[in-house]
Amino acid sequence: MSATPPLLQSLIANRWIGSQAGRSLHSAVNGRTVALTHADEIDFGESLHYARAQALPALLKLDFQQRAALLKTLAAYLMERKESLYAVSAHTGATRADSWIDIEGGIGTLFAYASIGRRELPSSNVFHEGPATPLGKEGQFMGTHILAPKRGVAVHINAFNFPIWGMLEKFAPSFLAGMPCIVKPATATSFAAEAAVRLIHASGLLPAGSLQLIVGSSGDLLDRLEETDVVTFTGSADTAAQLRVTRNLVQRSVPFNAEADSLNCAILAPDVLPGDPEFDLFVREVFREMTTKAGQKCTAIRRAIVPRQHLEAVAGALRERLAKLKVGDPSIEGVRMGPLASKAQQIDVAERVARLSVGNQVAFGAADGFAPVGEDVIEGAFFSPTLLVCADAFANSVVHDVEAFGPVSTLMPYGDLDEALALAAKGRGSLVASVVTKTPAIAAEAVYQAAAFHGRVHVLDRASAKESTGHGSPLPQLKHGGPGRAGGGEELGGLRAVKHYLQRCAVQGSPTMLSAITGEYQRGAQVQEDVVHPFRKHFEDIQIGDSLLTHRRTVSEADIVNFGGVSGDYFYMHFDAVAAKDTQFGQRIAHGYFVLSAAAGLFVSPAPGPVLANYGLDTLRFVNPVAIGDTIQARLTCKRRIDRGNRPDQPPQGVVAWDVQVMNQRGELVASYDILTLVAKKAA
Repeated sequence: MSATPPLLQSLIANRWIGSQAGRSLHSAVNGRTVALTHADEIDFGESLHYARAQALPALLKLDFQQRAALLKTLAAYLMERKESLYAVSAHTGATRADSWIDIEGGIGTLFAYASIGRRELPSSNVFHEGPATPLGKEGQFMGTHILAPKRGVAVHINAFNFPIWGMLEKFAPSFLAGMPCIVKPATATSFAAEAAVRLIHASGLLPAGSLQLIVGSSGDLLDRLEETDVVTFTGSADTAAQLRVTRNLVQRSVPFNAEADSLNCAILAPDVLPGDPEFDLFVREVFREMTTKAGQKCTAIRRAIVPRQHLEAVAGALRERLAKLKVGDPSIEGVRMGPLASKAQQIDVAERVARLSVGNQVAFGAADGFAPVGEDVIEGAFFSPTLLVCADAFANSVVHDVEAFGPVSTLMPYGDLDEALALAAKGRGSLVASVVTKTPAIAAEAVYQAAAFHGRVHVLDRASAKESTGHGSPLPQLKHGGPGRAGGGEELGGLRAVKHYLQRCAVQGSPTMLSAITGEYQRGAQVQEDVVHPFRKHFEDIQIGDSLLTHRRTVSEADIVNFGGVSGDYFYMHFDAVAAKDTQFGQRIAHGYFVLSAAAGLFVSPAPGPVLANYGLDTLRFVNPVAIGDTIQARLTCKRRIDRGNRPDQPPQGVVAWDVQVMNQRGELVASYDILTLVAKKAA
């Protein structure tokens, strides 16, 4: 007697909801029922109220740094339990390699955003998007921009192809920004998303309500959103267009970010010949994008654009690879491609391939011996890899309009590079294009033209091949999204994604007021000076605006000569009085790096103390020259503090950025920069 399939539940207002069986969800491999959705109605008013009243205040009690630390802890927790997710993911038809992208790719994105937060965000909930700009002649009226939490809820509507990665890559930056999330995965593969959310909820690591899950319909959720909320969507361009114009979203100007399926392309440049490493790289990339995840990737290569004279060579090489591909149950040794995600998807892809085939040649398809291996695979959602050839892609618009979201790609020939780029543009905007070339000038021209129509351009040659992550791999550090048909939105891209969930606000006021608002010292603001040298204070005792005005030092010719001897820098401006006289300075001047070193000698406290290390300079500028006989003085002021918490791998410490101004005897600024230091905390 077979076991009853598990009943999926929604996580709403920090409790699991769902006791009545609804729709059956089937294994993509053999058609067996693997889970049931629930038929219970969800009270989205309750869901949003809980997010606003409970989760949001709890998230905003934490700062950027603390939320980043939680992301890292959560990522480690999930990584330790990843095998349970692989077991569930197998029902989607994914091979182990496909599931790796979804599961460990998603967890890796959590790690990436934890690192981005720790590196780039302050230990507060206000991010200063500076520098400040003087708005008055006396320096006491300034303006700048801050990014602050929206104080709303992020609703994430995801596609079926990557139920875990798609959820986590949106959750990570919104959580980091302090927004509670309501996630709505595509129903067909919602069992994988539910398994991941159950692990996250069981961990107890996140404030209650930080992540809610909808299994099934989103009902009237979008009609209940407010001006401070955000909606993100991944899926078809048609669905994105429908959701974008939801009356409530339009009336309230709720931001709607779409990442839609698009007709991505790869261009084999005219300089590449059969036998070149780049030729083989192009064939490998097209093959990989056709077969990874059975072609169910929003970034997959749908249009392979090749020189007319190499069309047969490319087609032959792809046919050879596709003929050797083993398709079937991913649990069987040697299987490299599984089924589509569902029977519905199988029907949809078949209909679209039929439309694409009109007027085009099928270079490889089901007639070439397609026979998936495995038990009961006849009930699965398998689809043959299909390679089409469009002889005239300028005349046949279907290949630029219709996307078969499966293992399907169309070869299309071109005459010259301009023709290739014109064909690429006919896709009306895509997530990614690849240009495979061995000539830098061709790469530069291709990217310059293609940038207007593609969210990312992947340039591939023999030099980058060993390290390239490939055409179809969105990375946390780089923007994912594209113009036009691709939805016009942006995801990922490092800190850019976090900013999407923050509100940008212009602020005006005095330097002292802006220092308090931004959490960063602004020049001209009030400072605090006391008898304790700033470098003698532990991290907890240092305050924004703590300052030291140093003693003075007169620069001599001996200083210049000695620095030249130590550094080996005998540039004529420092040593040739005749040549220097003919320059705009009219005389010899000191090395800029001598001024930097001399300033350090003025403000450094040399005895052992809380300052552990100086690990860099930012915004260094040499503003005015320092001549022989000039006298310099420095002001050191605490500009910014970042509390990175107590980490097990290092002593308790924080980061302090110090604003340094070096002036001459006339009060003119001669050098300006920030010093970054690691400062110890007090012993527990």
